[in-house]
Amino acid sequence: MSVTEINFDGLIGPSHNYAGLSLGNLASSRNAGAIAYPRAAALQGIEKMRGNIRLGLAQGMFLPQWRPDGTWLAQLGTDIGAAEPHIRAAAMSASSMWAANAATVSPASDTADGRTHLTVANLVTMPHRSHEWPQTLAQLRVAFSDPRAFAVHAPVPAPFGDEGAANHMRLCGHHGAAGVEIFVYGRSGGPFPARQHLEASKAVARLHGLDAARTLFVEQSEEAIAAGAFHNDVVAVANERVLFAHELAFADNAGFYADLRAVMPGVEIVEVPASAVSLADAIKSYLFNAQLVTLPDGGMALILPTEAQETPAVWQWLEQMVAGNGPIRRLVPVDVRQSMANGGGPACLRLRVVADPATIDPRFMMDEGKLDAIARIVSDYWPEQIAPDDLADTRLIARIEQSWLTLVDHLQLSGDLIP
Repeated sequence: MSVTEINFDGLIGPSHNYAGLSLGNLASSRNAGAIAYPRAAALQGIEKMRGNIRLGLAQGMFLPQWRPDGTWLAQLGTDIGAAEPHIRAAAMSASSMWAANAATVSPASDTADGRTHLTVANLVTMPHRSHEWPQTLAQLRVAFSDPRAFAVHAPVPAPFGDEGAANHMRLCGHHGAAGVEIFVYGRSGGPFPARQHLEASKAVARLHGLDAARTLFVEQSEEAIAAGAFHNDVVAVANERVLFAHELAFADNAGFYADLRAVMPGVEIVEVPASAVSLADAIKSYLFNAQLVTLPDGGMALILPTEAQETPAVWQWLEQMVAGNGPIRRLVPVDVRQSMANGGGPACLRLRVVADPATIDPRFMMDEGKLDAIARIVSDYWPEQIAPDDLADTRLIARIEQSWLTLVDHLQLSGDLIP
């Protein structure tokens, strides 16, 4: 096969729960303490991947991480039985499901050495995510192990927070062409932390060997972060020549758009005005946390959460948009409610990698048959439900561990990923 865009979705893990760990993520805070349904969550994610395959898109998958994270707990001088509740919840977090935070990816056509570069995100801003990177790095080094095609980098060191592709966009004529890479950082988020540091973004650009003339560093608006847009992908998404963004996404829209048009004159900017869709409605519906994809026929589609349909102002604007003559021609709602309740929509669940699928470890590439088999494992092993108070239950912990081992063994990855 030739170079194409592959969406790698994070399979939602068996410890999926609502402990409300993510400051600034309004959905996570709102649903703290609710009962979560890991089995239903994972099956929803599998159906989303299956839908992408049926649209003709290349689909990959990352595995959930081993939970509880005993290595991290040991570094804190404790274990899952003795840990305080907030530390126990962080050690049991299934948030690696949001693969958009796994890494930042620069395709071979953008880099100085002609290889695809991936830098694993350090996620240092949030304790429950800060211990993900070692297991993420292990998966990336297995999936993208061909040194002729890929360079996989360790994380940018603390204290420079890096949240991966959730704060990175790429625009290009087509996926295999040289592109413009856009790093979105925050300075202030009012009551909430700005998670992406400018220095981390600059470091990733240097590690990837990007052309400075085709690399932009853009500040996210404080208003967006304060409203709950904890990552740029909650208020903006890009695909090939199209940037789809809320009017209040960036600190200086006019300056950013002028810089972008200067380096890419053919860009099409689809900006949603705040007068039509408020920032609150955009964040509640995760309108922009959609997968903006190019279909095999060359048309573009938005794969969005069903919550967008249920937010009148959002759906009215979207229907008017696709009825017009713009570049986005199709709306594809998907049910990822379990992920949405913890603050992650369709775009959060995937990492975009432009590469030749033949260069990737086939155990991470999906088709419908593979997804059927994984769905059977999920149905048989994933817990049906978890309440936050259940996280100390040794029987639940044993079941979570057995679920993970069964999946990894099925994918013949036991020798590569056992923690």
